[in-house]
Amino acid sequence: MKNLEVIKAKQKLDSLFEKINKLPDDIELKAHWARYLCILVSGFIENSIRAIYSQYAKNKAIPNIANFVERKLDDLQNPKMEKILQLTGAFSPEWESNLRKATEGELKDAIDSIVANRNNIAHGQDVGITYATIKDYYEKAFKVIKMIENQCNN
Repeated sequence: MKNLEVIKAKQKLDSLFEKINKLPDDIELKAHWARYLCILVSGFIENSIRAIYSQYAKNKAIPNIANFVERKLDDLQNPKMEKILQLTGAFSPEWESNLRKATEGELKDAIDSIVANRNNIAHGQDVGITYATIKDYYEKAFKVIKMIENQCNN
């Protein structure tokens, strides 16, 4: 991982996951924390994708084009995997195809579940997400973020 914004955000999240993991084995307390972590992980995905593609545009394009890309990326909210793939395809159809193949199954399901749970939490609905589940989803989401960054760096 090279993007400093993503690195810093990941370090904060990792630290929070570690602190919560050290809490006593109170299932209800950890379930509340899992919901909060789900919201943070959803934001992490969104912000990381923006940061990576913004940096890519700044590195590859003239300032006017980079500014345009950055403003367009502001519209990225609660991105499920299909939305991420469409955005990736706007940069390169080949990248989209490769990312689609690489994320089929568990990685796609993790991203989609994070966003779906985040939306349900934000709207006051009950979700059954556990600390272990959100930790697993977070690790899978980070794999997707690394894939996106690798595409931009090749």
